[in-house]
Amino acid sequence: MIEIGARIDLPHPTGRVWRALTDPTLLARWYTEVEPAAGRPGRLLLYTAGLPGFDAAVDAEVTERREPDAIALRCQEAGRRTLLSCAVTPTAEGCRLTVHEALEHGSWPVEQRVRREQFYQQALTGRLPAILDWLAFQQVDLLRDQGPPTAEMPIVETPGDAASPRRRRTVLAAALGGGVLATGLATWALLPSDPDRAAAPEPATVPPVATTAATSGPPRATPTARPTPSPSRSSARPSRSASPTPSRTATPSPAPQAPLAARYETVATRIFGYTGEVVVDNAAGAAARDWTVVLTLPSGSTIGDVEGGEWTQDGRAVTITGPAVPAGGSQTVRFDVRDADPFVKAPEACAVADTPCAGL
Repeated sequence: MIEIGARIDLPHPTGRVWRALTDPTLLARWYTEVEPAAGRPGRLLLYTAGLPGFDAAVDAEVTERREPDAIALRCQEAGRRTLLSCAVTPTAEGCRLTVHEALEHGSWPVEQRVRREQFYQQALTGRLPAILDWLAFQQVDLLRDQGPPTAEMPIVETPGDAASPRRRRTVLAAALGGGVLATGLATWALLPSDPDRAAAPEPATVPPVATTAATSGPPRATPTARPTPSPSRSSARPSRSASPTPSRTATPSPAPQAPLAARYETVATRIFGYTGEVVVDNAAGAAARDWTVVLTLPSGSTIGDVEGGEWTQDGRAVTITGPAVPAGGSQTVRFDVRDADPFVKAPEACAVADTPCAGL
């Protein structure tokens, strides 16, 4: 996706900057004239013909509005469709204004895109501060009753004024709030358990040696149930080699395979989207050839530009698979998400093999 943008830190409160973005007279002074499209509610006409980087007037539709933080317009211009947005963020010294435009359909020649981005930068750093300073001076002019020096708006020359159409009545066009993302990164480590040690063989048991005792006197009757042993001493001890006791060596049990783990992090944000990253860790002793990461996105989010895996999206569910993760190694998957809600900067859920991702 081709994107351009400009940003400036202003020593003015957000309310004053919001007024410059939305007051039709002020907007015409630092950017361009705006007029509602006849018979089409929510549609605006921006007289940008003749401005650097513009081919014609822009037919714009207000997509979102949140006062006093941002503005979002979907623009049609000479067969090209773009999404133009502004975000106002408070700072310690005042506020930060960011203008961002992304190409959604059509082509954008490099030279035209560069000139357009330069126009945004010049408008934000030159003409807009002049209007804001004039508004601030009006608010603190203690000698106003003695004359009208601050009642007249300063003249700020706009490139292309000579070629622009006559001044028209203008109206305010929209606003939408920008979002702030907070992400955390957690680590995950799984160690395989030690293998079972081999059982040592038990020592062979030596049977006792049978002996015959000599007696005096008349011989005693020997019960038939008990035969008289008459082995020689040498043959009474059984040979170990003749009847060895089998050795019992236990086969080690295989170490349990540690489950795959994953870590999520939002590595970059934009006004209407973000870049996410999932790292799949394999702590097992063998490569993991079959793994799946499942993301759950908010309604309306779409994914694209996935690196490190193959993906499919079915509604809010995104399934990502990739190459085998080596034993003790990891696989990184990075992806871009687009969402019309500027406050959405991460998936709602993430899991690998039904195990939730850390850091989300």
